[in-house]
Amino acid sequence: MLAVLVAAVTSLILALFGTPAFIKVLVKKGYGQFIRDDGPTSHHTKRGTPTMGGAVIVLSTLFAYAIAHLVFWRAPTWSGVLVLFLMTGLGLVGFLDDYIKISKQRSLGLRTKEKLAGQTLVAVLFGFLALQFPNRVGLTPASTRISFVRDLNLDLAFAGTIVGVILFILWANIIVAATSNAVNLTDGLDGLATGASCMVFAAYILIGVWEFNQNCASLTAGVNCYAIRDPHDLATVAAAAMGACFGFLWWNTSPAKIFMGDTGSLALGGLMAGLAITSRTQLLVIILGGLFVIITLSVIIQVASFKTTGKRVFRMAPLQHHFELLGWQEVTIVVRFWIVAGLFVALGLGLFYAEWVVGGL
Repeated sequence: MLAVLVAAVTSLILALFGTPAFIKVLVKKGYGQFIRDDGPTSHHTKRGTPTMGGAVIVLSTLFAYAIAHLVFWRAPTWSGVLVLFLMTGLGLVGFLDDYIKISKQRSLGLRTKEKLAGQTLVAVLFGFLALQFPNRVGLTPASTRISFVRDLNLDLAFAGTIVGVILFILWANIIVAATSNAVNLTDGLDGLATGASCMVFAAYILIGVWEFNQNCASLTAGVNCYAIRDPHDLATVAAAAMGACFGFLWWNTSPAKIFMGDTGSLALGGLMAGLAITSRTQLLVIILGGLFVIITLSVIIQVASFKTTGKRVFRMAPLQHHFELLGWQEVTIVVRFWIVAGLFVALGLGLFYAEWVVGGL
């Protein structure tokens, strides 16, 4: 448990003091955010604000994870390493996107096909490797079964191992694409995506610790135990990410001194997907990240409505910009959306615990 605390505190300190140093570097190089002309007019004052701040979150998370293991002289686990690989890989895709935007001073970075190709490559590698590396009892970081709060009886390997691996990789791609793009769409107001991500990672700390304490490998395991390969290390990863987000939020909150950019949003979304897959909570992440889901749905509804009827449901999508155009202050929107995010996280944790209680009766 101390490793979880060390990871959280270390990443918090690294991000809190590392972000202003990174801001100075970005300002010196002139790496400022490009603001779309068709966005809310209030955003024009943000033009030139340093971006790519997600690099601080990624690096702080990686260093904190490493330090937590060095302090207690424990080897990293495959589950933890693969989740961090997914986060870092998607962060690199986002970094390329941000860099092109900055260097060419335009709102479009990587083309849609290029960004999707990068996300797919990273997700395919993660999905394949997550089914490898069994431990002494045969558990791999991921399973071919669909999961909610634990593996269900819906096995993608119903037609054999090869089919199961292929279907799982496709399924993992869907989860990764959904979460990474959902966080990316949410990252439109100062601190909104960062604060909401903090809450989801806090939930995964609790889930990881609970699964560790109720793990089937434990001598005191009950009938409703969890067959998870490395739950404690997943909690350590989540703690490192949460601490990094909190430290970054100090500088990212309104008025933001730095934006996370696609570097951060894609990385954080990928990390959520990795934690969901390896902790066997694939469908539960839909509830834990309920705010991200709502914001993503607002874009889907807006596009579908405009293409089919020529009319818009919202004044602007994603949803947070709709409320901006209604006259809500940015800070008001962010705080109220944080409240919604917190309620979804509470609901998700409640369902997670309720399943364990009911299953143990």
